[in-house]
Amino acid sequence: MKFVLDFVARMFNSIDWPLMIILMILAAVGLLVMQSAVGGTDWRFADQTRNFLVALVAMWVVAMTPPHIIMKFAVPFYVLGLALLVGVAFFGDTSKGATRWLNLGFTRIQPSEMMKIAVPLMLAWYFQIREGPMRLLDFLVAVLLVMVPFVLIVRQPDLGTALLVFGVGFCVIYFAGLSFKLLVPVLIAGVVGVGAVVAYQDKLCDEDFDWVVLHDYQKHRICTLLDPSTDPLGKGFHTIQSTIAVGSGGTYGKGYMNGTQTHLDFIPERTTDFIFAVFAEEFGLYGGVMLLLLYAMLLARGLTIAVRAPTHFSRLLAGALTMILFIYVFVNIGMVTGVLPVVGVPLPLLSYGGTALLTMGIACGMLMSISRYRPRAH
Repeated sequence: MKFVLDFVARMFNSIDWPLMIILMILAAVGLLVMQSAVGGTDWRFADQTRNFLVALVAMWVVAMTPPHIIMKFAVPFYVLGLALLVGVAFFGDTSKGATRWLNLGFTRIQPSEMMKIAVPLMLAWYFQIREGPMRLLDFLVAVLLVMVPFVLIVRQPDLGTALLVFGVGFCVIYFAGLSFKLLVPVLIAGVVGVGAVVAYQDKLCDEDFDWVVLHDYQKHRICTLLDPSTDPLGKGFHTIQSTIAVGSGGTYGKGYMNGTQTHLDFIPERTTDFIFAVFAEEFGLYGGVMLLLLYAMLLARGLTIAVRAPTHFSRLLAGALTMILFIYVFVNIGMVTGVLPVVGVPLPLLSYGGTALLTMGIACGMLMSISRYRPRAH
């Protein structure tokens, strides 16, 4: 009996309650919006409820695992992820022109999702063992650790996930001490590149113009972002319909379950990538601002955990996991509102999907582990 009571006490002590409360509110909002998006409580709503329960269990298990134990899994987890990505390249299942899934016989997995956790975990481990004055060679090795999975994911092709993996990996490298001066040329090149695309849009978006480094569908996504009206019933349909839904919500929204764009099936992928359009149409500007405030509180708590973390590994990992959340929210809402190209990035805790929720549960579990664990004084 004492063992059971001690285990229960340990379970509750492993939870970071400020973070947990924010997650519970977002989960409740997610299920509420999911019910509206599917028009009731059909199998998708039931599946999403099950996905939340699985993510909760995973989060709790990881939260009870001390950071130094988590660190021991960094290298095996990263190597396993790379091996599975190579497996996808040779034996993966192809769907809609992309080879992203690997059939293991008893289940199908998407290894690129693993790398969203494996890459920052590996980099945090690497910089922990290299703690001290950093040399240029150390950063080059870290860049290599990021670029190998990045290239493998781009080849699937899955540019959206590849950029997420690269982005979070870059954040870890920057947090580890990369000089901002080295980033200035990259930022200048980025600004010049974007300016050139805008300035020479007509020529670059011509059907006969080959972008070489991008697939045709990726080229069309960027060109559609610049002018969705060029293909309103094709490539631009997603952007046009989602922005109409967001704008038609007005200040106060049309009311729960009253979204016309949603329930007349104008919003594409309304349960996954474009669920924010459903939310904005029904709850309006005020609802959208409140949702962004919830996400801001989630990010603030993650950064607070990172700042208070007792070890270099914990600080880097907590900062990277928080940046994963930020990138997800920024890219998804930017995509839905027509600011960024359409890519397959879910909105955390709102979009339908078991893999994304499980990844989010593991990430939040790691944050809780870092928050609650303190090394024993010797």
